[in-house]
Amino acid sequence: MSLHSVLIANRGEIALRILRSVRALGLAGVAVHTAEDSASPHVAAADAAVRIDSYLDLDQVLAAARTSGADAIHPGYGFLSENAELARACAVAGIVFVGPPAEAIATMGDKITARETVSARGVPVVPGLAAPGLDDAALLAGAAEIGAPLLVKPAAGGGGKGMHRIEDLAALPAALVTARREAAGAFGDDTLFLERWITAPRHLEVQILADAHGHVIHLGERECSLQRRHQKVIEEAPSPSLTPAQREHLGTIAIEAARAVDYVGAGTVEFILDAHAPDEPFFLEMNTRLQVEHAVTEAVTGIDLVAAQLRIAAGEPLDLSQEDVQVSGHAVEARVYAEDPDAGFLPTGGTVLDLALPAGARVDHALAKGLEISASYDPMLAKVIAHADTREQALAALDRALAGTHVLGVVTNTAFLRALLALPELGEGRLDTGLIERSMDALRRPPVTARALAVAALVHRAHLDDARPAGLWHRPSGWRLGADAPFAVRFAVADGGAAGAGAVTVTLTGPSTQATARIGETELHLGLHPGTVTVDGVRLPLRHHTTEDAVWIGLPGEDRELVLHRPDRTGSRRASAPTLASPMPGAVTAVLVADGERVTEGQPVLVVEAMKMEHTLHAPSAGTVRLHAGAGQRVTRGQQLAQVLAEEAPL
Repeated sequence: MSLHSVLIANRGEIALRILRSVRALGLAGVAVHTAEDSASPHVAAADAAVRIDSYLDLDQVLAAARTSGADAIHPGYGFLSENAELARACAVAGIVFVGPPAEAIATMGDKITARETVSARGVPVVPGLAAPGLDDAALLAGAAEIGAPLLVKPAAGGGGKGMHRIEDLAALPAALVTARREAAGAFGDDTLFLERWITAPRHLEVQILADAHGHVIHLGERECSLQRRHQKVIEEAPSPSLTPAQREHLGTIAIEAARAVDYVGAGTVEFILDAHAPDEPFFLEMNTRLQVEHAVTEAVTGIDLVAAQLRIAAGEPLDLSQEDVQVSGHAVEARVYAEDPDAGFLPTGGTVLDLALPAGARVDHALAKGLEISASYDPMLAKVIAHADTREQALAALDRALAGTHVLGVVTNTAFLRALLALPELGEGRLDTGLIERSMDALRRPPVTARALAVAALVHRAHLDDARPAGLWHRPSGWRLGADAPFAVRFAVADGGAAGAGAVTVTLTGPSTQATARIGETELHLGLHPGTVTVDGVRLPLRHHTTEDAVWIGLPGEDRELVLHRPDRTGSRRASAPTLASPMPGAVTAVLVADGERVTEGQPVLVVEAMKMEHTLHAPSAGTVRLHAGAGQRVTRGQQLAQVLAEEAPL
């Protein structure tokens, strides 16, 4: 191979994933990192590392490549991966860009131009209104002809940012304002267009490989219909419901879409189709980069997609034909996010206090104990991938792997993912992009179990025991000159909930190795041991960590943060004034009222953005606003950003 070293212009799990293939090919890997990421795993794993101020700074990335002597740049996904200017700048600098030509990126990066380009090649597109420079008046007029429901989409970018489903055309003007702001903030381009809403949409995509010698093949399709807010959650390969004829047709038109822009490298052609009309797929977009879900294609084909990208970038021809591509078994991937499904999937963040990852499954991640999960980036923490002979076996293996995944200190969506895998529709392959939204009642996490409460109480007592001076008189074990005294701990509502009516008391008696826990009328017998706990005679693996305010425990299939109940005794009317606390770590992007302004109940007050998500905080009651944060300010989860004081409350 003509390449010798590759700079990876990305971070986290994808940087580590690329580094594995770089090393397998005998190349050197160079990392870039911000000050915030200086201790991150991808930096430690690389052969060399260069500090930059931002992963989005094209000039600094190029300078890092020159400084390190790298002769290629791999952009990963996100950040600069679909930036045509980076591809052009690499060509000027004589640095190999591991990706398609700049012209292909530019064409496919603008969804309006992409629609026109592939349509001219005979690839079907979704009916709608798509043209450059459409203003709100043109969009409103076009919407009247298309009718509701319809979808507002940004011409640039992807990942669901700026997309809005419109059920009633009366809501369209406000949605256009929001969509333009989101698109401009995320992509620097507020151009919008409209598409007809597909009634029962399924999202499928085809993996493409194309070399610089005119050879284009596809590696089969991926089913990506399990989404929320247009973000994929679980992906699998192959699709569970395509017939051989439908599969062949999808692959053929995907190749035509790639040829329409003289594509070179690895890419993904995405399609949407109506579940009731699977023979009529419509082109959605082409991602001119590696996809998050590429791992399932690798699992069923045995092809290292990153290695293929590097060989193509080095000018080598594809070493396999379409007939050589064989799909073996079934693979399913779940995305583990730092988010709270019980709070509307808001990003969480935090510090990884303890970590356990499953054996027997592929886990792409960049997690480490003590790592701070930043609100500056996408909330995905890891990808868990299971591969087996059959789909049923793969789903079961993924469920077992998720049960063994513990990231204590950060609220994640693992319980939600397991509930999703248990849905009958998923097991039967009856998928569409609305399934998650329709099934939310079944996907909500059940109340904290007595088992979790009892184990958390035992862990908390052991922590206090270890923190106190030696000697029986100082230990909270319950030992006394007579009968053992009980140890009681009161937990607030689980997983960050505030203390209140939901608080639960756990009473312990006996030593940690043979304790009895009582919760109301429930009694459990416990034994705490290094790395395990016995509950009514059943030994279970256990991860745990205790902080000043909470106990984190990780049991099979159950991660819980149990907050210690500390009632507020201030009695202050000001302290009890309705507050607006940040639901996630991030930054205040907009302040919609002035300090001291009178507001009505439900009136928008501030907008907080983190991890590609925007959240508007509304006044919980009528009154006078007192602001505690300004636009551009970084905030933490739970930080008080404003108060709404009633007329009679002192200012």
